[in-house]
Amino acid sequence: MAVGMSVAGAGTHLYQWLAKDAAALRYIGPTVLKTFGLLVVSFFCGPYIILQMGWRQEAGGTITISSALLSAFIAFGWSFITGLLVVGTYLAIVM
Repeated sequence: MAVGMSVAGAGTHLYQWLAKDAAALRYIGPTVLKTFGLLVVSFFCGPYIILQMGWRQEAGGTITISSALLSAFIAFGWSFITGLLVVGTYLAIVM
């Protein structure tokens, strides 16, 4: 999970820095290449984006515990899968 969340956080900030656009879960782009790029960004950066979505404030400046816990559960489960892919790819290349 740590590798997946680290990749997601670093990828999100790198995408936002290079694209000068907020990272979000989206898949519709102006071209086919942009669409596939957004899918890859959404997959690898998704855990960090979901985690941030759970911490958004509701009306009145409060954070609901249910949305924070649900987003954390989804984000860390997703980051486990992302981490397995990254570490598996690394090990396949090195070994």
